[in-house]
Amino acid sequence: MRQWLVALLMGFVLCQGAGAVDTAALPASAASEAGSASQSATSRPQFRVSPVDAGWAAGLPRDAEAATQAYLDRLPADVVARANAYFEGGYWLQLWNFLLGLAVAGVLLQGRRSARLRDWAARVSGQRSLLRDGLYGAAYGLASWLLTLPMSVYQGFYREHAYAMATQGFGAWFGEQLIGLAVGTLVLAVVVPLLYAVLRKAGERWWLWGTVLVSGLMMVMMVVAPLWIEPLFNTYKPVENGEIKTSVLALAHANGVPANDIYEFDASRQTTRVSANVAGLFGSAAVRLNDNLLRRSSLAEIRAVMGHELGHYVLNHIAKSICEFGLLMLAGFLFAQWAMERLLARRGHVWGLQGVSDVASLPLLAAVFSVFMLVATPISNSIVRTQELEADRFGLNLAREPHGMAEVMLKLVEYRKPDPGPLEEFVFFDHPSARTRIHEAMRWREAMGTP
Repeated sequence: MRQWLVALLMGFVLCQGAGAVDTAALPASAASEAGSASQSATSRPQFRVSPVDAGWAAGLPRDAEAATQAYLDRLPADVVARANAYFEGGYWLQLWNFLLGLAVAGVLLQGRRSARLRDWAARVSGQRSLLRDGLYGAAYGLASWLLTLPMSVYQGFYREHAYAMATQGFGAWFGEQLIGLAVGTLVLAVVVPLLYAVLRKAGERWWLWGTVLVSGLMMVMMVVAPLWIEPLFNTYKPVENGEIKTSVLALAHANGVPANDIYEFDASRQTTRVSANVAGLFGSAAVRLNDNLLRRSSLAEIRAVMGHELGHYVLNHIAKSICEFGLLMLAGFLFAQWAMERLLARRGHVWGLQGVSDVASLPLLAAVFSVFMLVATPISNSIVRTQELEADRFGLNLAREPHGMAEVMLKLVEYRKPDPGPLEEFVFFDHPSARTRIHEAMRWREAMGTP
């Protein structure tokens, strides 16, 4: 499921330049990056899984634990070490991104830079509050993007190439960053005036109505992004393989998913990763999978993946996510109210801020909110991880492809640590680990008595 849609809104509105954490693909430690980003990906060791013959799966032990271990034993030691380094490094990157975000907020607040930006926007807009706040929001997004650009280049381009998962040259990659900047600037130019109009109108209850607004905007983004934002980065077209199309649509129609076609998108332009999603709200559904999945996976694996993705739709995980993250936002706004009252009382006059409803206080709100989101990482990850496990179980019962599911989970080790400890998985994983998910598949196989 495209959890990044939630992150997009929360990141641009509340954490832009204040330590927004990328949970979609936690990257690697700097100590492990001996490769040069200028090296071609094909010249470095590629991800691989030890192959087996057609009868291997049928000969697996019936015991779920033993069968799970047999699958994990097919991962070469160097592949596991590489995946561990890639993922564990992301723990540190969460911290560095958080600290960088606080530094950006500090730069904007010190010397009354944010207040001066507000005053400039007021002069340009003729004191019209919505236009002023829109100009401020756009300028704030641009400043934050520029200040965090070196980290973005390192994390999004250099490191992905160092682990041979990126397929774009720098020009193409940077072009997409500019597209993202344009989208983000537009989002901020619209959302920031709405947010601060609500804060001014709500008075002391700004934390409550701020939560309502952000929850509503999350819903809007989940509808808008698949239709108008994602196509800016990838081309979507109907799947041509008739066998795959027929099989996946049968799974969809058997569960009342209103889809008449399935689509592939050219993610191989950017990455080697496999992925899929089913997007839609209010009776609409778009079933999509990337070309890496089509090219690297068998029909059984594709059925397993799409059974999982259809599970998200049928189990109403999008609506549940809005509600669950809405409650998390409520807690975040309550924390922000408590923290900002104290910070504004002590430093507001130094920074030139006129209160919570002053648009110039946005860097402070973003910084305070990023502190809450960092501490709440285990909670937000657990919300997503629980839904992923529910979708896994739904997909197993729908597609009935336990071995297909297990094989795909091995492929995901390309960018996700396969066998973390329980506490590590609880804190840092927004998806269950390969061991957990393969064990679910093998437990289903054991219970159902299938080969």
